[in-house]
Amino acid sequence: MELPEGLTLQRTTPTFDETTVPAALRKAHLVADGVWGRLVVASGSVGFVFDDDPDAVRTVSAGESQVIPPARPHHLVVDGPVALAVEFHR
Repeated sequence: MELPEGLTLQRTTPTFDETTVPAALRKAHLVADGVWGRLVVASGSVGFVFDDDPDAVRTVSAGESQVIPPARPHHLVVDGPVALAVEFHR
């Protein structure tokens, strides 16, 4: 999945590691209507789950990203070393 054309980067979170990933990202949450997210993994790997398809855990590894559409519930599964950030595009 790719970000739709015409979006612009609004902000990026700080880089989190396995000890600083906020608890809110580890449980079901949403990106606001009209905003697209992009999870970017700099090192290690993290599990990414869309909560409407909980059996399909995607491992996002260093150098990869995961597009997050608006209003689609999702969460992260952190089970080892990782460095990641989330970009928000509008």
